[in-house]
Amino acid sequence: MSARFTAILLPLLLLASAAPVRAGNGWSEVAYPLAGPPEVIGSFNAGCIAGAVALPLVGDGYQVMRPSRNRYYGHPALVRFVERLGQQAVARGARLLIGDLGQPRGGPMPNGHRSHQSGLDVDVWFLQQPRDRTLSRLDTERIEMPTMVRATDGVINYSRWSPRYRDMLRLAALSPEVERIFVNPIIKQALCDSEMDRSWLGKVRPWWGHDAHFHVRLACPPDSAQCKPQKPFPPGDGCDADLANWVRDIVRAALSPRPYQKPEPPSADRLPAACDAVLYGPTAWKAP
Repeated sequence: MSARFTAILLPLLLLASAAPVRAGNGWSEVAYPLAGPPEVIGSFNAGCIAGAVALPLVGDGYQVMRPSRNRYYGHPALVRFVERLGQQAVARGARLLIGDLGQPRGGPMPNGHRSHQSGLDVDVWFLQQPRDRTLSRLDTERIEMPTMVRATDGVINYSRWSPRYRDMLRLAALSPEVERIFVNPIIKQALCDSEMDRSWLGKVRPWWGHDAHFHVRLACPPDSAQCKPQKPFPPGDGCDADLANWVRDIVRAALSPRPYQKPEPPSADRLPAACDAVLYGPTAWKAP
């Protein structure tokens, strides 16, 4: 545990035991980050963040979608990454649409993700806008993410796909601070088939969903000794038999869909003890 947390953890744990009970686990009810130096605590699916910063809702080459969720916070390195990717999009005549980062202090969300807890994750829509177009606040809440795959056929929908989407995915993968990127297996398979140089595809990992956006996860930053890194993935570009198995499973699931069951929200029980100091530190709760 870092020295700056040792000094505040015990009194704040006492405060936590006397804090009022709130709906859910409390993390989505906190309106603002905990002030102070940035520090990632725990892992992507059981963690939190102190000293998070807000990504401006509109920036050079990007715009945040669904801002009413209040999920546009992250480690400063994540905000810098998004801003730099936006600048690269501008140079290509585009504006990126940015989905969820994390909550003001990270932690589990009541819906939508089991990850995005430590301030190191961001979703980037494949759909882009012209660089000179800014969406209205209403449009940022109601425009849907279009899928880029024909799941029952196991192929990309090339009537929607654009080489620009591939370009931004590649630029993100080449960023040194990026640890991995999640995309639908069908999208990765198409890239494996089309890329002459597949070396950058090693960071691009197949996962369920992710057919309308790509999910970027940064590596643990140097300022965060309590950050728990994810296990490394196997070496190589990942264009192998395992990927083919992923695609086959996606097609089978699309052809024989099961009844939808809403997943239980992620639990706060597995969070590191230091996260109590983050949640119950000086705060401004959302109005009821």
